[in-house]
Amino acid sequence: MSHQKPHVSPSFSYETLEETLDIKPKGAQLHIGIPKEIAFQENRIALTPDAVSLLVSNGHQVTIEHNAGEAAHFADRDYSEAGARIVYEREEVYKAPILVKSAPVIEEELPFLQLNQMIISPIHLSVLKAELLQKMMEKRITAISFENLKDDSGAYPIVRSMSEIAGSAVMLIAAQYLGSANHGKGVLLGGVCGIAPTKVIIIGAGIVGEYAARAAIALGASVKVFDNSVYRLKRLQNNIGHRIWTSVLEPRMLAKQLKTCEVAVGALSSEAGRTPIVVTEEMVGNMRPGSVVIDVSIDRGGCFETSEITTHQFPVYTKYGVIHYCVPNIPSGFARTASQAISNVLTPLLLEAGDDGGFERMVWHQVHLRSGIYMFKGALTNFYLSERFHLKYTDLNLLIASQR
Repeated sequence: MSHQKPHVSPSFSYETLEETLDIKPKGAQLHIGIPKEIAFQENRIALTPDAVSLLVSNGHQVTIEHNAGEAAHFADRDYSEAGARIVYEREEVYKAPILVKSAPVIEEELPFLQLNQMIISPIHLSVLKAELLQKMMEKRITAISFENLKDDSGAYPIVRSMSEIAGSAVMLIAAQYLGSANHGKGVLLGGVCGIAPTKVIIIGAGIVGEYAARAAIALGASVKVFDNSVYRLKRLQNNIGHRIWTSVLEPRMLAKQLKTCEVAVGALSSEAGRTPIVVTEEMVGNMRPGSVVIDVSIDRGGCFETSEITTHQFPVYTKYGVIHYCVPNIPSGFARTASQAISNVLTPLLLEAGDDGGFERMVWHQVHLRSGIYMFKGALTNFYLSERFHLKYTDLNLLIASQR
C-alpha cells in the first residue's frame, strides 16, 4: 500500500482554533421570578412595570407574586399589562430559574429555593447567618449581591443610587423633626435672611455625605463635613463645586462643633464589618436639647454611641434631649424612587445576560460582574464572607475558567 501525501490546496484558509472559541452564543430566554418581600420594612421591588415590559418584549418571561409591587405603588394590573404573569401561590414564583429580590434571602424562603437557582438580591451583613449560606450552598445556588455589583466603570451602581436617595432624604427628615409639628425645636432648617443659618454637621464624605451636604446647602444651612480621608473631602468639595468647611475626624474639634449644631448626620461607611463609633455618649450629652441626630450608618452598627435601631413606624427616640433617627434602609421609605433606581441597573444587566446566552456566559465576557457574585453554583466566592463565617472559599476566576 503506497502512502499518499496529504494534499494541500491553496484555496483553504487556515485559522487558529482559539479564534473560534469565543463566538457569542445565540440569546437565551430568561425566566425571572419576583416574589413579594416579607422581610421587615421592605417596600421596594427590584423591577418596575416598564422594565418588565422591556424584558417581555425581548422574549423573556417574568412571573410576579400577587401584590409584590404594592408597597412601591405599582399595581398587579401595571405588571400584567406589561406582560408579566401574576401568581397567587408563593411557591409558584420561586420556580423561576432566576429570582430578583429587593430584600435579602431570609430563612422562610429557603424551602422554596430550587437547585441551581440564580438569585440577585442585597445581602445585609448585620443579620446574615452562616446556616443560611450553607443551605444556599447545598442547593448549588449562584447569587449576585446588590452591594458588590460593579458596572464597567468600576463603580457600585445600586449602592450609589441608594446612597444618593438616603443622603437627599436625610435633610428632609431632619427638617421634619426640627419643626414644631413633631415636637421639635420649631426651627426652620436653613433659616431666613437676618437669622443665623441652621448648623449641620456631616460625618463622612462619601456619597451619602455629599448628597446630604448638597441638600443642606440648597436649603441655606451652614454645613461642616468631617472625614478621615482628605481625598474624600476634596472629592466632595469638587463635586459640590464650591469650598465648604471640612475637617479630618479629630475628637476635640468634632465635640466642639457638635455642641452648637442643630443637625448631626452620621454617614460613615465601612468596607467590611461594623462602622467605627466616632461620637461618644459624652459628646451627645453635650449637644443642644432639641437637636437632631440621623445615623445613616445604623445599617452597619452606627457611628454614634447612643444610636439604636428604630423602625419606619417608630423612627425616633430622645436621649439626652437629642432626637435620634436611626432607621436602617432609609431608601425603602422612598420606595418608588428606590425601585426605579434598582430597576435601571438590573434591566440592562438581565437583557445583556439574555443576549449572551445566560449569566454564566456573560460573566466570562464581563469580568467586572465577578465582584458581585458571592456564590457560584454552591461555591462561596466572597472572601470576606468565608472569613467571617469560617466557610470554604473558592476563587471565582478559577471556577469560571475551569468551566470553559
